[in-house]
Amino acid sequence: MNKGMLANMSSLSIFKSTISLSVSDLTRYLRQLMESDEILQNVWVQGEVSNLARPASGHIYFTLKDAGASLRCVMWRSSVARLKISIQNGMGIEAHGNINVYEIAGQYQLNTDTIRPKGEGFLHQEFMRLKILLEAEGLFDKERKRPIPESIKKIGIVTSLTGAALQDILNTLKRRNPMLEVVVAGTLVQGEGAPDGVVEALQLLNQIVSPDLILIARGGGSIEDLWAFNDERVVRAIAASKSPVITGVGHETDFTLSDFVADLRSPTPTAAAEMASAVTIEEVRDQLKDANSFLLSAISEIQELKRSETMDCLGRLQYCSPARRIQNSWQGLDTVTRRMVSSQQHRLVLETTRLNGIKQNLSSLNPLDVLKRGYSIVTRDLDDELITHVEQVSDGDRLSVRVKDGNFSVQATGKDQERL
Repeated sequence: MNKGMLANMSSLSIFKSTISLSVSDLTRYLRQLMESDEILQNVWVQGEVSNLARPASGHIYFTLKDAGASLRCVMWRSSVARLKISIQNGMGIEAHGNINVYEIAGQYQLNTDTIRPKGEGFLHQEFMRLKILLEAEGLFDKERKRPIPESIKKIGIVTSLTGAALQDILNTLKRRNPMLEVVVAGTLVQGEGAPDGVVEALQLLNQIVSPDLILIARGGGSIEDLWAFNDERVVRAIAASKSPVITGVGHETDFTLSDFVADLRSPTPTAAAEMASAVTIEEVRDQLKDANSFLLSAISEIQELKRSETMDCLGRLQYCSPARRIQNSWQGLDTVTRRMVSSQQHRLVLETTRLNGIKQNLSSLNPLDVLKRGYSIVTRDLDDELITHVEQVSDGDRLSVRVKDGNFSVQATGKDQERL
């Protein structure tokens, strides 16, 4: 079936179908539908691993399942070589790849290229979703960022009262400019109540203290630890602040949505305090270094994003190449190999059963086995003729009688013929 036929099928869909398709044509049509869907060609699927198989070819076959459904998956040897985790049956994972159809078996499957433990990546996805949403609203635009005042007398600080970040900030401000007035609005910076606490602290500083500058800071941690500063409420509160805001959240490589909306981002809480205090030539150089680090990190992030997009494009090109046929052939070969082994084992069982039956039949026909049941074989001594009728024997003939445990001789002295 060619593309023209597919187009005609779609245009005739409002009528009752009278087209008879072969299984191959229908399967090919379904494959083309799936491979033309952008979502199905770049999808993450989460579930529990089952039916894991690792044939000698180096590929991996498994099933992803949850409470309501299951999905066949295959990972080719080239992708298995880059796998950083060892998957096992029962493991919860997230698998990335594209949906295609294995035409020989008539089943759809996930052609997997990346696997990660279940749950990892969810926060990153939520981060990217909020980033796109808030960026579209213009909250990250450079035009709306306020300049940091050159002359600062009063600084407000939003951070934890028990964290090391506060002490680092206070020590830095005291060392660089002991004349600064510092007002601390303590709050949780991690956990369920942290976003509301940060928002409330910002509002109190703006409404009551009105500082020249506000520092929002906390020490480093995982993405979960820093998540309060990715909360939409916190981002909007920073954007609505009357006083300019400098963020110093985490380490130099940590980026939060609060950093994007802030008027200035510093790599650490200490660096935020240095930016907020009086500037010297040496400090200008330090700030340039920080800006350079920020730029390098941003470039690295862009490079990683572009690299990911390039890999996606490369993956799509690979599906149009002869390598795809080779992959299907590999999978078909694995399937045939498994069936051949199973068939050989089944044939061996059948042949063994048949030979045992023949052996039993031969045993039942063996004359020696008949002798064991009390019968005997009689022959004439003179010519070894087997005696089967009375007429073959004359008085005085020497006869040999064989029983189950040996032979003995007898002489015929008379005969009595029984009519049957």
